[in-house]
Amino acid sequence: MARKKNRMSTEVNAGSMADIAFLLLIFFLVTTTIASDKGILNILPPKLDPNNPPPKIDLNERNIFTILLNANDQLLVEGEFRDDPEGLDEDIKAFILNFGAPDEEAAALYNTLPASLKALSAKLPESSDDPGEAVVSIKTDRGTSYDKYLEVFDLTKKAYFDIYAERVNLSTDEYRALTGKNDAEVSLQDRGKEGIPMAISIAEPNKIGGN
Repeated sequence: MARKKNRMSTEVNAGSMADIAFLLLIFFLVTTTIASDKGILNILPPKLDPNNPPPKIDLNERNIFTILLNANDQLLVEGEFRDDPEGLDEDIKAFILNFGAPDEEAAALYNTLPASLKALSAKLPESSDDPGEAVVSIKTDRGTSYDKYLEVFDLTKKAYFDIYAERVNLSTDEYRALTGKNDAEVSLQDRGKEGIPMAISIAEPNKIGGN
């Protein structure tokens, strides 16, 4: 009687493969850092009620610092042509702190400023009356690149943060890092901004360039 030959099994035992795959999946989910892109961290105004239009606010032209960006990413700042926004933050700071025609409250604000900020006040009658009246207006074109818009917008915000930080004897980066999570940080934030609101107007783009 012929003996049966024992054949070695050629099958791979895959019983634990599902467990291994599941453990690897958990490992990568726990250890992987997922980058998240952030846009402009601004609070948008509520949707306008067509039955209750906002009140019209009349501002003297001298209280508006106008920045125009065309489809070629070139700037027209207060009527002056520029290829590059370099130094824009310093011009905005000088505009905000001009104190060309301050009222009693604005004059009191001026007296509280450190000497470094008072030195920026040229008191030009054709420029802003005081920081409470000053508005920075940014207007783009449909063809303006997003990167250039962000660069100009960030320089505008930097001008304000430079002022706020100087008032509380911090660097700009230190002031911007304040989270407001405790009373001390809230106090620094409030003291920096007191009487000098961040008034930035983003106008609707022109429909000249782009598609």
